[in-house]
Amino acid sequence: MNLHKTNRLSLVEQVVLQIEELIESGKWSVGTKIPPEPVLMEELGVSRNTLREAIRALVHAGLLKTRQGDGTHVCSSSVLGAVLIKRIRQSTLVETLEVRHALEYQAALLAAHRRTDEDVKNISSHLNACEKAAADGDMEGYVRADLNLHLAIAEATHNGILIELYENMMEAIQLSVNSLMEITPQSDIYQETHHQMVEAIIEKDADQAVEAVNAYIKQYMKEVEQKWEERS
Repeated sequence: MNLHKTNRLSLVEQVVLQIEELIESGKWSVGTKIPPEPVLMEELGVSRNTLREAIRALVHAGLLKTRQGDGTHVCSSSVLGAVLIKRIRQSTLVETLEVRHALEYQAALLAAHRRTDEDVKNISSHLNACEKAAADGDMEGYVRADLNLHLAIAEATHNGILIELYENMMEAIQLSVNSLMEITPQSDIYQETHHQMVEAIIEKDADQAVEAVNAYIKQYMKEVEQKWEERS
């Protein structure tokens, strides 16, 4: 065996890890402008070159984005989330919907078996927010409430890996939801199937919960395919 002695982390790697921790812990949320160089240099005790190299690494990883004349901002909540966004931007809407189907099918199935009374309150609250936003014609509010609804369902699975995966997928899924909004505004069928899904989870009816997921994903697929046919 050709084994090599382990090396200590370089200063750049240490700075990268500290900034990653600030972002993933939520102390630096998405959209936050990070402190100016002099402040970070003093707090971290590193040179300008070391800091800039660390920032470049984080920009390359997709966690930070530098805007000319406006500093550097957080653009993703985790390395995994950044990778998923980059990958989904290279994917078709159908591929993204297929992944959503797999995640949301399993989330609805497990939530129907494991949800608590507190989960029910949380899920119902987000469903009400969806319905209100749709009634008001607030599509931006609808997208936000819809994402929160599906995250609440994922949390009701009490499966740590699934929850973390969905949290990191949220930014990427929002891209697909925005694309769907351009193709097909939310109609009664989506409200109906989402309501059916939530009611089934509350009643602990796993079969009906996953059937509702199948129904709205199938409708999304149908309308995407119709739109492509019209364009071609």
